[in-house]
Amino acid sequence: MATTHPVTRRAPAHGAIRTGLAPNELSAAVLDNLAYLVARTPETASQNDWYMALAYSIRDRLLARWLATGATYLRDDVKVACYLSAEFLIGPQLGNNLINLGIEPAAREAMRSLGQNLDVLEAVEEEPGLGNGGLGRLAACFLDSLATLQIPAIGYGIRYEFGIFDQRLRDGWQVEITDEWLHKGNPWELIRPEISYHVKFGGHTESFHDDSGRYRVRWQPNREVKGVACDIPVLGYRVNTCNTLRLWKSEAVESFDFADFNTGDYYGAVQEKTISETLSKVLYPNDEPEIGKRLRLAQQYFFVSCSLQDMLRLLDFKGLPIDRFADLFAVQLNDTHPAIAVAELMRLLVDERLLPWDQAWEITRRALAYTNHTLLPEALETWGLPLFRNLLPRPLEIIYEINDRFMREVRQRYPDDDARLARLSLIDESGDKRVRMANLATVGCHAVNGVAALHSRLLRETVLRDFAELWPERFHNVTNGVTPRRFMVLSNPSLAQLLDDAVGPSWATDLSQLRTLEMRADDLTFHNEWNRIKLQNKERLARLVHERTGIRPNPQALFDIQVKRIHEYKRQHLNALHIVTLYRRLLANPQLDIAPRCFIFGGKAAPGYHMAKLIIRLINGIADVVNNDPATRDKLQVVFFPDFNVKNAHAIYPAANLSEQISTAGKEASGTGNMKFTLNGALTVGTLDGANVEIREEVGAENFFLFGLAAEQVQDLKGRGYRPRDYYENDGELRGVLDMLADGTFSNGDPHLFAPLLDHLLNHDTYLLLADYRPYVDVQAEVDRAFRDTARWTRMSILNVARAGKFSADRSIQEYCEQIWDTRAVPVQVSEASRERH
Repeated sequence: MATTHPVTRRAPAHGAIRTGLAPNELSAAVLDNLAYLVARTPETASQNDWYMALAYSIRDRLLARWLATGATYLRDDVKVACYLSAEFLIGPQLGNNLINLGIEPAAREAMRSLGQNLDVLEAVEEEPGLGNGGLGRLAACFLDSLATLQIPAIGYGIRYEFGIFDQRLRDGWQVEITDEWLHKGNPWELIRPEISYHVKFGGHTESFHDDSGRYRVRWQPNREVKGVACDIPVLGYRVNTCNTLRLWKSEAVESFDFADFNTGDYYGAVQEKTISETLSKVLYPNDEPEIGKRLRLAQQYFFVSCSLQDMLRLLDFKGLPIDRFADLFAVQLNDTHPAIAVAELMRLLVDERLLPWDQAWEITRRALAYTNHTLLPEALETWGLPLFRNLLPRPLEIIYEINDRFMREVRQRYPDDDARLARLSLIDESGDKRVRMANLATVGCHAVNGVAALHSRLLRETVLRDFAELWPERFHNVTNGVTPRRFMVLSNPSLAQLLDDAVGPSWATDLSQLRTLEMRADDLTFHNEWNRIKLQNKERLARLVHERTGIRPNPQALFDIQVKRIHEYKRQHLNALHIVTLYRRLLANPQLDIAPRCFIFGGKAAPGYHMAKLIIRLINGIADVVNNDPATRDKLQVVFFPDFNVKNAHAIYPAANLSEQISTAGKEASGTGNMKFTLNGALTVGTLDGANVEIREEVGAENFFLFGLAAEQVQDLKGRGYRPRDYYENDGELRGVLDMLADGTFSNGDPHLFAPLLDHLLNHDTYLLLADYRPYVDVQAEVDRAFRDTARWTRMSILNVARAGKFSADRSIQEYCEQIWDTRAVPVQVSEASRERH
């Protein structure tokens, strides 16, 4: 139990306890909150108690800005960007809020005066379980940039009680553990029971004519749930703007049935509460069984309906007419999860607000925009009609009406092209009929964007080609970006300080200023400082790896890192084949002159994705052998870092020498991990896929390790008839590597363990690993040569950072504002008087 000692200091004014930013004001606030919110004395407080007291104290400093921001946005002329996303992977909040307020040194001093270590308290914070991968992290980066750029914005999503899962490793296999991120409470959220909305499910519809003779439809549901707003303030960097992440928590409309209770049915009395709360219970339930599909669709409709009802409430609060909706709200759909917004906004406008169809459709189209995140046809969401009809009968009727009108429009343009009509239809009529959510989003939105230049082009040429031919003006590209505040200032403070000294402190909000680093690319004194910081970061990660896995990485080795969701198209197993190649070479020639290399992997596999889990087992099997072989362990180390998340990423990105971005060309929409690595000085080995193309263009081809087939070559090879076994038979080294996987070397003597993986590679190889194997191995030899030339490597690293300014999320958001949303910055003023008052 932590203890503290009395400290003599001048007591701050009462208001300063809530708003003051000086060390003595912060320490007084922490003691105040420790007593009155956490209900602990310094002598009895645990580290978690101290963390909670500090978090509440920092939240107090956000609230004056949050309230002033809300009041500013109530002006009639303020247009708000509403970002709808099933995920917001926001990461730990304490450190980020401290740097955004500019009080990290003051907080450190304040906690030291209380006998506490700020780093230890930051480590106590749970990772918020509100997202899984790149989609959710992008949404969180965008919220940071929106606030920093002072753009009025609200993020809308779901307050999941349990996150995706915590990952553990057992005998080399991934094991999923419940992510109980809320078990100790969340000091950053404000639950708003007064802001709640009812959401309907099931039942049937009835048509009738009202007293005015207007045709109307009444939805008679068999179940309703209530969505309650849970707000998290999102502060911008060194500005007063504090936007809102509003997450919906599901509750029963009536949580307790007295009739059931009084008749002795005690379980039945709370059954409705239990069923209703399931909606926001867990992120991405397993949707293999029908009940899982039903829950996922219900989750999507639940948060979309609550969010749109909330926007209508805000419009009413301003006293503005419904036809101003699209003037006041720009609603961005982050992938197809919120695509049901097209039908739901129409339902609210037509059924609830009694607007004529054409007027409602005009408002809907003007307000909504859609971001596509995938080129994989199987990843474009569709829902079976029986499920959709049973769960959402009225929205399905509206989708039918939208489709009927849309098909008439298409027939006028293409009167004799039934095949085109079938492809464009919102309903897939082939086999089991299904609702196509990407088609619904494209038809119902005024803008559609991809997330990298290559992705946007392929989107227009492949999966949405017919729509792009119909409405070319709707299609845009907005290349993704990441926030430099979290992924440089917070997670790499030594590099951030060096950049402050070299180019000035304003680079954190204008990454284009990093270009001036080019002048230091050949400065050997600057090289020494650059490399000192990189080694320091590698030592920090090495300690963390040892703590989590028992493996002691050599900080002097090349840190070769691939951290991302485990998926065949991301090709972690191609990386594994390279490791086995090096291992076999060292066995054949122990004196082989190569740079020591530590391969670090991280990422989660979907619980039902057996092949991805087998790849994790393969990596760990290779690690067990390579790390324990005296002939190779001084040259090769392999680590699978468990439970990759934002918190762990803070240590991983700054430590990387080499970033593995090796997905099959044409499969990755953008990627943002590639940008985080680049901004932290890692060099990239990669294909021409996603944003890799633009990273290479920006940093220079000579500072990027390129290999593999381009997207067009991939399609050409598949079109000519790809035979992966030919590569196995014609490349002796590749054959030796795959045979080693088959003979039980990496599976404790079991020759059958990796048979599914090998069978797929030799007979199918959907993602062309064997075609890209030799170019990959060859370019890795060039990586080795470059790393051993310290001056060359350091120069390339500096130039990567200097030329990565394009990949700020600030630039992405500015493009959304200009191209799609038509929103502008609205500065927020917070007077000292208002701070005292609040």
